[in-house]
Amino acid sequence: MLKTSLLSSAAVLAFSTTMGIAQETFALDEIIVSGGLSPIAAQEYGRSVSVVTAQEIQDRGISTVVDALRALPGVSVSSAGSGFVQVRMRGGEARHTLVLLDGVQLAGGEGEYTFSGLQTTNIERIEVLRGPQSVVYGSNATTGVINIITRKGTVGKTYDGTFEVGGATAGSVFLSRRDERGGISLSLSRRSDPSFDQSGDGGERDKLDRLTAVLSGDYLVTDTLKLGFVLRRSKEYFDFDATNFAATDADSYIVDDTTLMGHSKEVIGSVFAEYAMLEGRLVHRLAYERTENKARRDGAPQTQTDADVVKYRLSYGLDGNTVAEADHLLNVMLETHADSSPMTPLYERSSKSVAVEYRARLSGGLDFQAGVRHDDNDLFEDATTWNVALSYLVPNTDIRLHSSMGTGVLNPSYFSLYANAFGYTGNPDLDPERNKSFDIGAEFPVLQGRGTVDVTYFDETLTDEISPVSLGGGAFTYGNQTGDSTRKGVEIAGNLQATDAVALRMSYTYLNAKNPDGSVEIRRPRHELSLGATVETFGGRGQVAVDLRHVSGNYDTQFFGTYETAELPAYTTVDVATEYEVNDTYTLTARVTNLFKDEAVDVWGYGSPDRAAYVGFRANF
Repeated sequence: MLKTSLLSSAAVLAFSTTMGIAQETFALDEIIVSGGLSPIAAQEYGRSVSVVTAQEIQDRGISTVVDALRALPGVSVSSAGSGFVQVRMRGGEARHTLVLLDGVQLAGGEGEYTFSGLQTTNIERIEVLRGPQSVVYGSNATTGVINIITRKGTVGKTYDGTFEVGGATAGSVFLSRRDERGGISLSLSRRSDPSFDQSGDGGERDKLDRLTAVLSGDYLVTDTLKLGFVLRRSKEYFDFDATNFAATDADSYIVDDTTLMGHSKEVIGSVFAEYAMLEGRLVHRLAYERTENKARRDGAPQTQTDADVVKYRLSYGLDGNTVAEADHLLNVMLETHADSSPMTPLYERSSKSVAVEYRARLSGGLDFQAGVRHDDNDLFEDATTWNVALSYLVPNTDIRLHSSMGTGVLNPSYFSLYANAFGYTGNPDLDPERNKSFDIGAEFPVLQGRGTVDVTYFDETLTDEISPVSLGGGAFTYGNQTGDSTRKGVEIAGNLQATDAVALRMSYTYLNAKNPDGSVEIRRPRHELSLGATVETFGGRGQVAVDLRHVSGNYDTQFFGTYETAELPAYTTVDVATEYEVNDTYTLTARVTNLFKDEAVDVWGYGSPDRAAYVGFRANF
């Protein structure tokens, strides 16, 4: 504990001394696409958000979405093998985080999204919204939203690709054609990763292979009508090891002498139409979204979950300006949402929702957002959620204050409602989980805009958390916990352009997450620190990026022996990436992950990837 505190304090002090801490680990673009019922300018947005851009992904040699998320404040990643990776935000459960691709949910039905081998190839940006987002996105957006926005291309023709070998073999192709009115794009990517032995005993590697295709297009049919679509299909095959519940220690918990296999298929699609009236003061948007997930593990019956969503949004400039320029904007959304599973007729439910959002750009540098949503559910209690947010630019300074409050809701899962397998019996009388949150922060630019510091305090309270309940004799059901689960903490993040050639970045999260009985929540580290630097080399034709990540104060239950909850060992990993621009067409790349071979264990019994090296190239035609 003392070592971690000294390390984090030293990192913050070092950045403060050079006066170079920025609002987020990654610089915010001008518009936050996912921030509300319609996009919003970053400086006007009062809620906590991080944006990872394609340029930052490229510069740091990040190959998976999970690795892009690890360095963000308020985000915790845990891995129980290459095929099961969970992401938690602000101490919530993984199921409390809604994951989207181009605004469409990646997980069908009500389940959480398991990231595993999701690649960063041909991603334009990743927006991470912390705190309840249920007003905009409904159930599952209880503690935050991750929206992965794919690349669409620029005006003209684009042809490029990447290839990499080493610790894994990966390749991608991107094609697009656009003009001033719109265009179409296609991206293909494949990654074959021999991965590592999940047991950590140096046995057979548990492989992972993923193939993804994304086709998207949009076109301004008339000056007032825009049509568009997105279609994505992904297949993944992975190996995993069996677990031994009769084990007495971590070394014997994962059985590495038998390799089990699983596969998953993901299909999402959306079509939309936008129509502007009254010279742009009134805009209608109608969209249909479809998600299908299929999965099978070790010859077990295939599971399938689907989701169908229809959304209508009306945006109106209350002050007579266009929707894009309005100082007072009203958004109204109507939504129908249906979940189902063709494999199990009981797994069906639907809801009808209405949401209203008001935004005001006031004089004196004050921006205000407020929203409310009501969900009419067919199976269980209806829900009403709300949020408010403020952003204030202090006059005659570049200091920005921001704060938000709100509520989120998570509907019970199919399994917790209707389970009749693996010793579990469902409970159809479960209530939805509810989260109440507030945060407050300040952003302080320094060094004439070369750096800023942002510090945010957050406080979240989860009520009616759904957990397994023992019935004795190895039988279980589910119930709503009595009391509140509390999550409090501080997020610090920043960057600094130290010199024309050297850029620095950092983030630090302190989290105190407790169950209603006062026990610590598992797989939520108390301390997470990330430090990074990018240095231009070869006269600007190349660069080197170094990223360090330290994790400590992480607890997990040992699902063996006496089932004790104990603290996992702290770890520090270092990644290095470099690139060199040979000419306008080709760029050579190389990187090394986990340079010093530290054992980065997030779950008791599961090993972590060893050091791995990669070389490759990018080609832009």
